[in-house]
Amino acid sequence: MSESLSQTFLAITRNEGDLQWLQTALAPLGQVVGAGSGSLDEMLALVDVTFANLVFIGLDRDHVVNQCALIEGVLEAKPMLAIVALGDGMDNQLVLNAMRAGARDFVAYGSRSSEVAGLVRRLGKRLPPVTTNPHLGGLTVLYGTQCGSDGALLALHLGEVVQKSGQQTLLLDLGLPRGDSLALLGLESSFHFGDALRHLRRLDSTLIDSAFAREPSGLRLLAYAAGDEALERTSAAELYMLLSALRQHFQHIIVNLTGQADSEALRTFVSHCDKLIWYTDQNVIECRRNLEVLNTWREKGMNLEHAKLLVDRYLRGVVPDAEALGKRFALPVLTELPSSPEVRLNSRNQGLSLFELAPRDNLTHALKTLGERLARRSENLKPKANNWLTRLWGNKNEQ
Repeated sequence: MSESLSQTFLAITRNEGDLQWLQTALAPLGQVVGAGSGSLDEMLALVDVTFANLVFIGLDRDHVVNQCALIEGVLEAKPMLAIVALGDGMDNQLVLNAMRAGARDFVAYGSRSSEVAGLVRRLGKRLPPVTTNPHLGGLTVLYGTQCGSDGALLALHLGEVVQKSGQQTLLLDLGLPRGDSLALLGLESSFHFGDALRHLRRLDSTLIDSAFAREPSGLRLLAYAAGDEALERTSAAELYMLLSALRQHFQHIIVNLTGQADSEALRTFVSHCDKLIWYTDQNVIECRRNLEVLNTWREKGMNLEHAKLLVDRYLRGVVPDAEALGKRFALPVLTELPSSPEVRLNSRNQGLSLFELAPRDNLTHALKTLGERLARRSENLKPKANNWLTRLWGNKNEQ
């Protein structure tokens, strides 16, 4: 995970509106992840995979006993964790119950963003520094608003280059249209993104070897299926669990998210990754769509220091040029990829890699160079098996 984006807060709130209020208030400081049902096992597992050091837990009169028991259970297992209770600021009994259970502070729903952020900053000065797992593999996200098979085509070739560098690599293809990476290679798979979410407890090396699609270089593929739920319906907590599990088995994961609409799930990927490659071309209409999302994220305070611009199908002498686009997006330009329409079309139609079909083409050379740059970022990362999934599901399996 990018160190500049490593601060993550967990929260259990009354409803989605309260979670959005908290996310808006703390956007400049980090990401707030909804902790789902709030069971103790799942909460502790999320603390492990997000490295959160501060948790918000909502209290209400009807469930206060169970909610306070959760606070006590979390602190018993993680005594260095800070818990802030949420609730009706006019209910003194809730405040007293929260403090007795071990909460560091109490915040009333609807408090001003500056008050919430100020409290978190003050608590942060007294908390242990956020740690990260050195054994998690690298994570690169390719994102742009434009739908089409080009996103899958580029991500596939980048993944192949990183795989050939000797690193275990996964292409997580969640771009739209769905499943284009498999179609480009003429591959079929019976195991998809939705299956991985449903079988999180079984996601080990045996399942990966037997169920994940594989192309000739050894690159593994996990793609969107037609029947999988829309990305925006996937919770941030589920994605954190999945990504953390996958990053323990792969040195590098490349995620294609081109064509996806803005959502909390999309922002989770963006906040979780080491490198964000913003995909666009010189089409002014598409640039406007991209800028709308980019500006929304900036207004919400999202940290985008790890983002760089990739300009695809680049035509020199046509405006806007790469320099102008970089200024307009306020992002450094990572690279410009040549158009090479005939080579792209032949690759799609023949189901062959550009490295086989046109090894000397400028597009092939540019993708090879970019893939090698990505590989250098994660060449020293060695995924190490972790037992957090065993801890999460062990009690359930024993029942």
